Amino acid sequence: MSEVTRVLKTLIGYLKRPDLYPELGRKIIKNTVNRGNAFKGKEKTNSWAGERAVSQKEAVSTLFGFDIEPFRTDYADALKTATQKEKACPVKMGGAGALELLYYACEFTNAKNVVETGVAYGWSSLASLLSLTKRNGMLYSSDMPYLAQDGDQYVGYVVPEHLRSNWKLFRFADKESLPKIFDENSVFDVLHYDSDKSYNGRMWAYEELYKHLKKGGVFISDDIGDNSAYQDFCEKHGIDTKVVSYEGKYIGVFIK
Repeated sequence: MSEVTRVLKTLIGYLKRPDLYPELGRKIIKNTVNRGNAFKGKEKTNSWAGERAVSQKEAVSTLFGFDIEPFRTDYADALKTATQKEKACPVKMGGAGALELLYYACEFTNAKNVVETGVAYGWSSLASLLSLTKRNGMLYSSDMPYLAQDGDQYVGYVVPEHLRSNWKLFRFADKESLPKIFDENSVFDVLHYDSDKSYNGRMWAYEELYKHLKKGGVFISDDIGDNSAYQDFCEKHGIDTKVVSYEGKYIGVFIK
């Protein structure tokens, strides 16, 4: 698909969905007036993150007191099936990510309520649900429709049917999804951010999510090296955060 075709298809998708008009307006502003903010502070934060980065294994051990090795053994069948489904999917989305970090965050907090932004194939959703279903907990997910491709039917594709009764998926931008989620549940054990990568988008969402995280809860944000939003947020609130180096990117994680 050419860039022009993708942009046109996305625009047409927005125009067919009046409920997405607010996000369309924000996208236009982000890509014109605020275009320079997307990578604001990137160099500063990559230096900061690189100096303190540890492995996923070390972070999980230090923060949560777990060894990550059993995860791949205990859930070998579920992970194998999910991998096969991803390979068979005709639409390409994001990869699996640091599944152990998410799973053991849920185990550490004995999570009953988790919120995530960004779903794609549903790998992070799967990791959270494997823990949540032990306690009949609920995962609340926010994910924008895939307007440039016919991918909506494949959002959460790797999540097996038997886990879906513990999952609520909100198909709007975060600024519309999160208020709806917070109306249903106001306090969360684990928060996982993996959606709008812009500086302004992150800063807004971090503040909103943080307010709804319980004391002792776990906050996780993917791709924190894109700009300095995560670093700035942590410094503003005096948060001592861990940084995980994973597949060439940085993940931020802390306990409130």
